[in-house]
Amino acid sequence: MNVELHPVIEGAESLFFSGNEIGVLLCHGFNGTPQSMQYIGEQLTKYGYTVSIPRLNGHGTHYLDMETSTYEDWISGLQTAYNHLKKQCEKVYIVGQSMGGALTLQVAANNQNVDGIFLINAAVTDVCYKEFCNKVKPAYVQEGSPDINKSFVFEITYEKVPLKAIHQLLHLMDDTKKKVSSVSSPTVIFKSATDHVVPPTNSEFIFDQVNTAEKKMIVLQNSYHVASMDHDAPLIVEQIHQHIKKLITDKIVKNTNKKWITV
Repeated sequence: MNVELHPVIEGAESLFFSGNEIGVLLCHGFNGTPQSMQYIGEQLTKYGYTVSIPRLNGHGTHYLDMETSTYEDWISGLQTAYNHLKKQCEKVYIVGQSMGGALTLQVAANNQNVDGIFLINAAVTDVCYKEFCNKVKPAYVQEGSPDINKSFVFEITYEKVPLKAIHQLLHLMDDTKKKVSSVSSPTVIFKSATDHVVPPTNSEFIFDQVNTAEKKMIVLQNSYHVASMDHDAPLIVEQIHQHIKKLITDKIVKNTNKKWITV
């Protein structure tokens, strides 16, 4: 994994909240930090879950660290966090936003025992950064304001991102696209009706390709791309909680029925 040469920005650190035997792993997106998922994580802890929000390599320090990061680093980082949480919890669910959604799909494809995944505007087929790769190629691309409908929301991001990192994002998306059909975990997809970074067609592709009958699409009418910090964030939390409860209950019922059949 790439060695970071700069300190972590205050407020961008990895987060961990101890709770019960049900773990929820949250993954931020490209140029984001755990801060963008903090509200979701803190609200889920109120239901008793053990919550982990790792900081991906090259994020939340300095854009020069991102320049030398690879998409394999990011997959490895989320996989390591999943392994750590799995040692502590009986069940583990993963929530990924944007690029974090692609990383969630990677981990789910490589670990068939992931108990369930939740994708928030996951980036797999198309992303606005592609336009920068077809023009004059500067070393860095200036970032605009985060795509959030809600007013006065501050997200910790770099003001510019390396073109090399954008290419790594695109490589990750291409690789993930091939693996979506290998994902068999129960899947809930949150899709913002208006998203200026990742078109909603990404979510529709995932819904069609994921290899599970236990899947659901939820449209977010009042949020843009960074939905974890937008108007629909409370809805996302409640839906995650309700679906985890349902998955656990359904599994208990299924196992009980199997026992009766065995007898």
